[in-house]
Amino acid sequence: MVWQPVILDMDGSVGPLADELRLPLQPWQERVRFGCGLGTFKCFTAAMQTALPERHGTVLMGSGDFHHLSWPLIERCIAQQGFSAARPLRVVVLDNHPDNMRFPWGVHCGSWVRRVAMHPAVSQVHVAGITSQDIGSGHAWENYLRPLRAGKLTYWSCGVDTGWARRLGAGKAFRSFANISELVKALSNHLHAWPQDTYLSIDKDVFAAEVVRTNWDQGQMLEQQAVQLIDALHGQITGSDITGDVSSWHYATWWKRLLSAGDGQDTQIDAATLAAWQAGQHGLNQRLVAHIAASHTG
Repeated sequence: MVWQPVILDMDGSVGPLADELRLPLQPWQERVRFGCGLGTFKCFTAAMQTALPERHGTVLMGSGDFHHLSWPLIERCIAQQGFSAARPLRVVVLDNHPDNMRFPWGVHCGSWVRRVAMHPAVSQVHVAGITSQDIGSGHAWENYLRPLRAGKLTYWSCGVDTGWARRLGAGKAFRSFANISELVKALSNHLHAWPQDTYLSIDKDVFAAEVVRTNWDQGQMLEQQAVQLIDALHGQITGSDITGDVSSWHYATWWKRLLSAGDGQDTQIDAATLAAWQAGQHGLNQRLVAHIAASHTG
């Protein structure tokens, strides 16, 4: 089945989907979750690539702590479908965070976008729905500037003062809006006006808490607004993934405990709360997978 959804089952957080292929990858959880060195990541990527079928539908990765797995999935899409500088791939990421933050020890869930944006076969990465202060002046120094200055990465945000970007020569990479509705309308128009083969990555922390609950600080997007953006990509989506599910986990690695706590992440969730959140997540996963499949290039 060409559009069979794949679950990278790292943490048991993703509920069953129709016609799914579920890859049991739990032994990798502590090693890869939140972040890891490039050597470890290379080993995981090789194991994942071996297990994935040649063609498949949306990949679900579980917790948002695994969003850096989008990097090898996008590189796989590029290699399989022959994208190049002459025929590039666009990447659209719906996320409350830029995922373009400095991380000198390898790759983690908040640093992977830079590596994708600077790939020669990627025309541009659009990270949309950001309300996090990660792109505010207080965190300006943490953002990788190279992809922003090079015109390879654009932030679509609301409610954040990003005036610092103009002073550092990256102003054109920032699209700021008064509210999410205006942001979604502008991005939808852009995607309609500039059709291109696109990889779509959704981190559900982009959604308002009344839509779904995650263990990261959340944005303001509504489900219908995400569907509007998916519809704007009708016939353009050539690959996709979803993350932002919830699971309870205690890091054995000290620096992961330290950094995740510093990011305000809640990884210890009681059983009743977790079950309720996962039920809401499951319904949303089903609907998003169906919408994405309907907009796939075929």
